[in-house]
Amino acid sequence: MPSQVLPRDEIHDLDRHTFPPSLCFLLSLPATMSWQPAPESLRQLASCLKDSLSGFDKNAQKQAEIMLKQAKSSPDINNYLAYILSSAEPPEGVPFSQSEYHLVRSAAGIMLKNNLKSDWKTIPESSLQLIKIAIPIALQDKNTQIRNFAGNVATEIVQKGGLMGWPELLPQLIETFGNVSGQVSNEAQEGAMSAMSKICEDNTRMLTREVNGQRPLNYILPQLIAATKSPLTKVRIGALSAINVFTPRDSQAMNNSIDDLLQHLFTLANDESPDVRRQVCRSFVALVDRRPEKLIPHMAGLVDYTIRQQRSDDEDLACEAAEFWLTVGEHDDLWEHLRPYIEQIIPLLLEFMVYSGEDIALLGGQSDDEDEEDRAEDIKPAFAKKNLTRALNGDGTMTPDSTREGYNAVGGMEDDLEDGEIDDDDDDDDGGDDSPDEKWTVRKCSAAALDVFARNFGGPVFEFILPYLEQNLKHTDWPQREAAVLALGAVAEGCESAILPHLPMLVPYLITLLTDPEPVIRTITCWTLGRYSGWAAALPEAEREQYFLPMMDGILQKMLDRNKKVQEAGASAFANVEERAGKALIPYTEPIVKQFVTCFQKYKDRNMYILYDCVQTLAEQVGPTLATPQIAKPLLDALLSRYSMLHDESREMFPLLECLSYVALAMDTAFATYATPIFQRCVTIIHNNLEQSLASVTNTAIDAPNKDFLITTLDLLSAIIQALSPEQATQLVNNSPQPLFELLSFCMEDPTDEVRQSAYALLGDCAKFLFPLLEPHLPKLLPFLVKQLDMDEVLDERIDTGFGVVNNACWSAGEISVRYGEGMKPFVPQLVIKFVEMMENPRVPRGLVENAATALGRLGQKNADIMAPGLASFAGMYLQAMEDVVTMDEKASAMKGFTAIVRQNPQAMEPVLLDYFSTIANYNMDLQNPLKQELHAAFQDILSVYKANIPTFDQFIGQLNATSRENLRARYTL
Repeated sequence: MPSQVLPRDEIHDLDRHTFPPSLCFLLSLPATMSWQPAPESLRQLASCLKDSLSGFDKNAQKQAEIMLKQAKSSPDINNYLAYILSSAEPPEGVPFSQSEYHLVRSAAGIMLKNNLKSDWKTIPESSLQLIKIAIPIALQDKNTQIRNFAGNVATEIVQKGGLMGWPELLPQLIETFGNVSGQVSNEAQEGAMSAMSKICEDNTRMLTREVNGQRPLNYILPQLIAATKSPLTKVRIGALSAINVFTPRDSQAMNNSIDDLLQHLFTLANDESPDVRRQVCRSFVALVDRRPEKLIPHMAGLVDYTIRQQRSDDEDLACEAAEFWLTVGEHDDLWEHLRPYIEQIIPLLLEFMVYSGEDIALLGGQSDDEDEEDRAEDIKPAFAKKNLTRALNGDGTMTPDSTREGYNAVGGMEDDLEDGEIDDDDDDDDGGDDSPDEKWTVRKCSAAALDVFARNFGGPVFEFILPYLEQNLKHTDWPQREAAVLALGAVAEGCESAILPHLPMLVPYLITLLTDPEPVIRTITCWTLGRYSGWAAALPEAEREQYFLPMMDGILQKMLDRNKKVQEAGASAFANVEERAGKALIPYTEPIVKQFVTCFQKYKDRNMYILYDCVQTLAEQVGPTLATPQIAKPLLDALLSRYSMLHDESREMFPLLECLSYVALAMDTAFATYATPIFQRCVTIIHNNLEQSLASVTNTAIDAPNKDFLITTLDLLSAIIQALSPEQATQLVNNSPQPLFELLSFCMEDPTDEVRQSAYALLGDCAKFLFPLLEPHLPKLLPFLVKQLDMDEVLDERIDTGFGVVNNACWSAGEISVRYGEGMKPFVPQLVIKFVEMMENPRVPRGLVENAATALGRLGQKNADIMAPGLASFAGMYLQAMEDVVTMDEKASAMKGFTAIVRQNPQAMEPVLLDYFSTIANYNMDLQNPLKQELHAAFQDILSVYKANIPTFDQFIGQLNATSRENLRARYTL
């Protein structure tokens, strides 16, 4: 891949008069010459890049950043960046050492990638062509990091321009890492594979779609599988890493190549490189979910292989191997195939649940540190939690994706990389903290696997571990003692019946361990007791006094331990107690809140996050009890004290605002006393965030704001409006520092899915509780809502978050329809089309189909005449969609509207009339409810219409099953 230059006439000239003196170094050579960097320009740019990374001279760093930001407006800037990235030697006349020049090249690679990402549409084609020449050169560089930066640029170009924007890239990479000519350097092979691996990771969907009638992956995957035989370790690792991007996904290419892949994996299983074997383990784990039937014949060999790899001295390899037990154990069709091997696996898991000598050294001598301030790097990044979609039953739950989630809390593992970020220089998934408490380890994975095995095999697992517990629970060496307590906690749920007779002896002993001199023991004991708190809370009153109260009190006391890690474990365990004990906590709410208030006074920043979780979980469980004045005042004083000291851009705002949402809903109208300053600040935060967002579009010097602030503030406004009486909420909106519904209209058009999801939830809540205030704004807001119901973009791209937005838009449409009535007429035809499209699309989740059907029915209450002509096109789908909807007011409201549509066009129901009668017959009526009384009357009326128009009516309903016939005759006058 030789170095080339482009003809000068392909490069845009710069006008010297359009740039300030500081940018003169970017002026190019005369148009008659081929493009080459001007030496002085190159030297000045290199110096700027060096100064931009200076940690010593802040003034030089700031000046360099200003100049580089100005330089972005030059069409030639990316030519220079690509030249520096691909040039192994410093520019002539620049006295850089090799290490300094390496940093300059790294800065050039980062800036080039960022420019491509932000300015793609404005970069001249001639510059793109030059970049495409430079990148293959950089991929051959002697330095691994430079090759990595070049790979980042390559994948960015593919992301922005598509495969056809650089059609020669993938064939060139395949030819290079495959060493087809036999003359390719090792560095070039490794650089090409590194780039290919990044492209596969960042452009998965693109590679599996058809391009000119072909799916690129069908061509690429066999080449990657072949590359696993490369003599170069990094090429084998990169090939497996790229393959593992696609292994968990269903694709034609993987189906065609699965047998070939398996043969290569079995060959690589004994590779000399632990990193290769780590990728092999990862492949087997991925195949568990995608092609389990291919693994079953090889289970004995896989068990033996996994045991050997878990015993490896390489911690990362051991952890990847342990993942196999966890993943197979969670697979519905595979776990039973491990039964013959549990005598081998359980002792292995117990062995690896003990802190290693290296772990103990990294933990250090933990001491009393409650008065030490947290370092900024100790506080995990906070994000707005995924907002729940509005369900028809008004409820929403969030459950962990897997057993792994429960074991992240063992030591407080956290992930340093934000969602979507890729750690380019390290293949390790655990972030940068070496502490065994701060990352996913073989110890935690083994404990999670033991938990899964306990759930699967029950009593036999406890029989295996009982001798181990008897030997180690009182062991003199704390690592053995700690592992035994961890094992006891791990089997809490799966072996419940087997453990039950032992708990009256075990629980008091565990409570004594809460005062163990070793903080690590106190930490794990909190976690384990939390897992047994459901048993203690469900005991009869006398036994509850004996076991539950000391357990609850002990964990509460640990929330104020002198060690911050123990505080965190105590708070996390108490949140677990709250979830398991539920309403049993109501008599103890006041002392619990008193302890929380003390925690608010003593905790440093990091532990505040878990404390908010404790408060909101308590609010969920005890509900209105929280509104008791002697409980509410100290709690709200503590929360609002923290609220007032945080600035509007603090990430701690996310968990605090979410916590206040739960507290508001629990306190109901009693929250009004505290609502005004909270509501007004939320509106101000929304206003400022939107203003900054608009300003950042037109002024690149202004950073785009964090949209998580919009999400959490919108959700809190929703909670307050739900909690307060309409009169109280109306007063808040009328006194708002900014026009609420104008702000809401901007949020409904925000490009971020989660913002729109929260905005439509707030819109629906305003329709339910503040309709007179909302009504004048509906002509402006409803077109946004109709547009949001378009499924094309959702189905094509952001499926997960997109469905949540549409779900909330459907729900809010239904809430508006029943109140706005005939005001909906201009939008009815479009809405019906959208709702029907959702009901008939098999890719739409069931919950969204039910919400669409419910909204459709509610729309019919006042607009039946418009909807009736099209009834035959959606009646069957509607009845089917409503089958599983919980019988509640929204369903009754929808069925009432649907029946109004039927009343306008009864003959359209002929193909599904029997199904309709069955729905009527089996509808669960509570005639004490006024809405259900109205629905009963509507059903009676429509039955009378059909009886009058069907001569053989009795014979017709005789086709219903016996139960439906009896219900119809018993509940209605026929």
